[in-house]
Amino acid sequence: MGPDVIRFLAGYDRWATSRILAVLPGLDDATWSTPNAIGDRGLGGILLHQLGAAQRWRHGLSGAAGEPPRPERGPVPSPESIAALWETEWSAWDRWIGTFDDEVLLSPDEPVPMWQLLAHVMNHGTQHRAEAAALLTAAGRSPGDLDMLDYAEALAGVPPEAG
Repeated sequence: MGPDVIRFLAGYDRWATSRILAVLPGLDDATWSTPNAIGDRGLGGILLHQLGAAQRWRHGLSGAAGEPPRPERGPVPSPESIAALWETEWSAWDRWIGTFDDEVLLSPDEPVPMWQLLAHVMNHGTQHRAEAAALLTAAGRSPGDLDMLDYAEALAGVPPEAG
């Protein structure tokens, strides 16, 4: 798997997460902060965990110094704060994955190649976006279709289907 595929997956991850974040403004506090909605997390906790996992994977795989980020250990920030934190994280991912070549992606990390670890991170996001989308849809705030094909079609300039 080459750098362009990883950048595509990261782009999809950002696009789909952005669709979730776009329906959060004005969300009632009960929907945002109710715990144990799915497993031991509520909507805010799910999105904070997704962010924290992305931060930790980037931190660990890039060889960053210091303690890995663990935002889940603190209080769940507001929807607006989560969106701002995601913007910062996406910028960091863009800078990092912009340096990738085939050699980097094929290099093993005990013994899994880097590209498989990165694919895992993106797939992990898919799981939590699906959880968040289900909770948002139940609250009357569906983010719409999150399929990878919809992202690919958007990149290709295909207009979204009228619903």
